[in-house]
Amino acid sequence: MSKVKILWADDEIDLLKPQLFFLEKKGYEVVQVTNGHDALDVLAENNDIQVVFLDESMPGITGLETLEQIRKNNKTVPIVMITKNEAEDLMEQAIGSQIDDYLIKPVNPNQILLSLKKIIDNKRLVSEKTAVDYQQEFRKISMDINSGLSMEEWNELYNRIIDWEIKLDNSDNEGMRDILDMQKKEANKEFCKFVSKNYLDWQTKGEGPVSSHNLFKEYLFPKLDKEKSNVLVLFDNLRFDQWRTLEPVISELFRVEEEQVFCSILPTSTQYSRNAIFAGMTPHEIQKNFPQYWLNDNEKGGKNQYEEQLLSKQIERNFRDPLKWQYHKIRNLNDAKSLQDNILNVTKNDLTVIVYNFIDMLSHARTEMEVLKELASDEKAYRSLTKSWFLNSPIWNSLQALADKDIKLFITTDHGTIRVSQPSKVLADRETTTNLRYKVGKNLNYNEKQVLDVKDPHSYGLPRPNISSKFIFAREDHFFLYPNNYNHYNRMYTDTFQHGGLSMEEMICPFISLTPKS
Repeated sequence: MSKVKILWADDEIDLLKPQLFFLEKKGYEVVQVTNGHDALDVLAENNDIQVVFLDESMPGITGLETLEQIRKNNKTVPIVMITKNEAEDLMEQAIGSQIDDYLIKPVNPNQILLSLKKIIDNKRLVSEKTAVDYQQEFRKISMDINSGLSMEEWNELYNRIIDWEIKLDNSDNEGMRDILDMQKKEANKEFCKFVSKNYLDWQTKGEGPVSSHNLFKEYLFPKLDKEKSNVLVLFDNLRFDQWRTLEPVISELFRVEEEQVFCSILPTSTQYSRNAIFAGMTPHEIQKNFPQYWLNDNEKGGKNQYEEQLLSKQIERNFRDPLKWQYHKIRNLNDAKSLQDNILNVTKNDLTVIVYNFIDMLSHARTEMEVLKELASDEKAYRSLTKSWFLNSPIWNSLQALADKDIKLFITTDHGTIRVSQPSKVLADRETTTNLRYKVGKNLNYNEKQVLDVKDPHSYGLPRPNISSKFIFAREDHFFLYPNNYNHYNRMYTDTFQHGGLSMEEMICPFISLTPKS
C-alpha cells in the first residue's frame, strides 16, 4: 500500500521537526513548504497530495488566502487549518471555505494523527466496523427467518434488513452487500410461504394485520387532531427503505411521533391497494357496493379515477360531525407546482389528502428510459435517486412551507416495489392482464411453485371479472412472461422495479405520524 502524501505549509516548519518525524515513523510522506505560494505550486505540480496542513498566519499570502486559491482549483483535497488564533470569526471563515478540520497551536503528534485518521481512514474504519457488526448479526437474522415469525415479527425483521442495507450503502464492502442480498432473498422466500399460508384467514376471519382496506379507520382517523389541520401525503410506490432515506431530510423540520406498519393487500398494485385505502373496503366490496366506481383489469378506462368519491363515502361512514376536507391528486409537474403555490390553503381544512404520483412514474419509467435504467440499477441507486428527486421536488418545498404551521402531518404509501430477476413463464388467453407480477384470467397455465394462485377471488376480497376467473401472484422476485418474444422481454424487464405480487418490499408499508418541530 502506497504512503499517504501530506503537504504541510508553515513558515515555522523547522520548529515542527518532532511532528514531522512522528508522521514519517507512522508511514506518512510529508512535503514541506514555508509559504502559501510554494504550497500552490506543489499542488499544481502534484496530483497525489492527499491532505494539506495549512498554517493560518504565514507571510506573503495568509493561510485563508491560500485556502481560497486552493479551493478555486481543487474542491476535494482535504485541508486542515492550523492556527494560534481561536477567534470565532476566523474559524467561521475557514469552515465556510470548506476546511475538513482545524488544530490550535501548539499541536502535538497525537492531535495530528487523530485528524488524519478522521480524514483519511474514517470511511474505511466505518466500513470495517459495519462489516464486523453485520457478521455478528447475520446468524441471528438467519435464525429468525426460519423461526416461524408472526406478521409483527416479519415487519421488525424486514426493518432490520433495511437498516443494514442502508448502513452498507456507505461501505465499500461489496462482499457484505452480496451476503445481505442473499439473506434478504432467503427472508422473502420464507415470507412468501408465511403470507400464502395465512392470507386467506386474514381476509375471511378479520384477524390479520392492518391492511389497505382498514388503514384509514385504524391508523388515520383516530389520530386526526380536531384542533389542527391534518395533512396526509400518500406517495405511491414508496418502499420502506425509501422512507428511511427520506426520513433524515424530513426530520430536520418535522418530529416523527409514531412509525407504524401496514400490509398492502394483493395485488400490490395501485388499482387494488389504493382504491381499497380510499374506500375503506376490499376490492370485492367496492365492486359490490359501488359498481359505478370499479373497473376490472380487462375493462377500458382509468382504474383510479374515483378515489375522491370513495374517500367521501368512507368519511361519511366514520364521522358523525361534518369534516371539512379536500383531496388532491398530483399527476405531473404542473399539478405539483400548483399545489406548492397554494399549499397554505390546507390550513383551512380539517383534513387534506394529497396523492403524489411521481414515485410511480419514476419506477415505471425505468423500463422504458435507458437513462433511468442506468440511474436506478439497483436498490442503493433507487434510494439515492428517490432522495435526489425529493430534495428538488415541489412537495418538499410545500412541506417546508408547512413546517411552521399548526398542522399534523401523515406520510404513507399504497404499496412498494421489488427488483425482479427471475422470469416465470405463463400461458394465457388474450383476455388475461398484462401486469408482470399478477395475472387475472380464465385459462392460466403456470409454474405452481412460483406463484400464489387464488381460485376463489371473492374469498380473498377480490372481484371476479368472469365466473371462471382466477388470480395468480408472483412470489419473491419472479415476473411473468408470455412465450412470445420471451428473450426480448426477459432482457427488457430483468432488474426493473415492479409491483403487484408477493414480497416484503411490496407488502410491508410505512404509515408515519409527524408534527412540526417549530
